[in-house]
Amino acid sequence: MKRLRVTHTTGFRYEGEASASYNEARMLPASREGQWVLSAHIDTKPNAPQHTYTDYWGTRVTSFEVLSPHRELVLSASSLIEVDDRPHEDCSIGWDELREASRLTVESVEQLRQSRRTEPPAEVAAEAADIAAAAATPCEAAEAICRAIGGEMEYVQGVTRVDATGAEAWAARRGVCQDIVHVTLGALRSVGIPARYVSGYLHPRPDAELHEKVAGESHAWVEWYCGAAEGDGHGIWRGWDPTNLTEAGDRHVYVGHGRDYDDIAPIRGVYAGAGAADIFVKVEITREA
Repeated sequence: MKRLRVTHTTGFRYEGEASASYNEARMLPASREGQWVLSAHIDTKPNAPQHTYTDYWGTRVTSFEVLSPHRELVLSASSLIEVDDRPHEDCSIGWDELREASRLTVESVEQLRQSRRTEPPAEVAAEAADIAAAAATPCEAAEAICRAIGGEMEYVQGVTRVDATGAEAWAARRGVCQDIVHVTLGALRSVGIPARYVSGYLHPRPDAELHEKVAGESHAWVEWYCGAAEGDGHGIWRGWDPTNLTEAGDRHVYVGHGRDYDDIAPIRGVYAGAGAADIFVKVEITREA
């Protein structure tokens, strides 16, 4: 088990003066199996009253509005989290069982539908179909698909826009974690495996010393549906990181999930006046124990 401190600072510098802004942030981790939030809060500058609620997908949302003139808006999210290694045994559920189980929860049905972001190119769907046909179980197929897509794409910043689709990133075979996840989701869903977009953080250096601050970034990975859990209406979801070709483990800090990036963007809002705005982001992750 690791204890991680995450500090995520982001915001906007306006070309002029904003007379007002209305915002919502999805930047605070959630407690779940294998992860325990010890503390988490968001500070804003200028100071603004906050309202916290849980969205449709179960993500903690902090909403606030700034009604005084300002040239810069800064959000600082600070969290202390304990994360377990979350080992997963191989899932033996079969294809027929998966199809039956995936009808038992609303979310598993919804996570089968493609979105504008995830609609796969024909060759991605064909490759996923070949992998699934050769796999003994859906979980074996899902991991193989994650490895294939992650292995065929290169992580490169600045190649895609924040609103890019998976198909656009696939055409370039390059992109950031968001893009790689969108392509992977399209491939998984195309063969009947419900899969969702997970947003969070990744400690990038397993060898970092205790109390050493490490520059990080918001991160994304996938979770696929493995069947219904006994007594649990949410089912079993297994996390995998196609960008880093590894299972989600004790360096991954979960914030929330959705159908694609649009459901779980860290910050979104609108403002009045000011002209254009430049966004800035800084993430620091420290291993405390």
